[in-house]
Amino acid sequence: MPRRVVVALLAPPVWSPPGIDPVAWRLALAEDVLDVLATLAEVEAAVAVEIADSELLTRVGWPGLRWYAVPALDVATVFAAVASDGFEQAVLLVGDAPDMPGMLIAKLLRPLTTRPIAAAPAVGSFAVDGSGGLFGLGAALPAPTWLPEAPLDMLTPQSLRRLAPRATDVAPASGWHRLRSPEDLRQLDPRLEGWDATRALLSATPRDS
Repeated sequence: MPRRVVVALLAPPVWSPPGIDPVAWRLALAEDVLDVLATLAEVEAAVAVEIADSELLTRVGWPGLRWYAVPALDVATVFAAVASDGFEQAVLLVGDAPDMPGMLIAKLLRPLTTRPIAAAPAVGSFAVDGSGGLFGLGAALPAPTWLPEAPLDMLTPQSLRRLAPRATDVAPASGWHRLRSPEDLRQLDPRLEGWDATRALLSATPRDS
């Protein structure tokens, strides 16, 4: 089996709920995303942050968690850092989807035996016109040279297909919502297990906006 890793890209959230400290919100989102990664079998977990944000690595995760401090959280840079560690397949995930199901990560890994890239769109308030960025991106490593130095927020499955030598080089994967606006909070299902840190913050704060 190829060496595989799933990397949470811990960029600063673009939004936090009123009444919640933005730093506490960021840490809660990161904790919940990493809790999902910790349950994965036959795949390593890792986090990536910008170099200027390296202090965050002391506040999330567990001893021995692999981490990358990179100049920018663009997909080409992070995939290159991961490939230098000898991984053969990698998935990059956003850090603001605390309730993501682990099976969505498997769906990003599965196509990489026959396709160089698998892309999962973000859905929700930022994605009404299909331009809401990605939820996750998988690549067989080393990643294709046509991948741009762009963050997940600036990419879509459609934009990647336009860059690829063949549109079929980009396999589709199931999308998921991200927490980037008040409307996105309505996507959270209290009946689902997980996202405990985010749930605790929201339960302690009135949601008027």
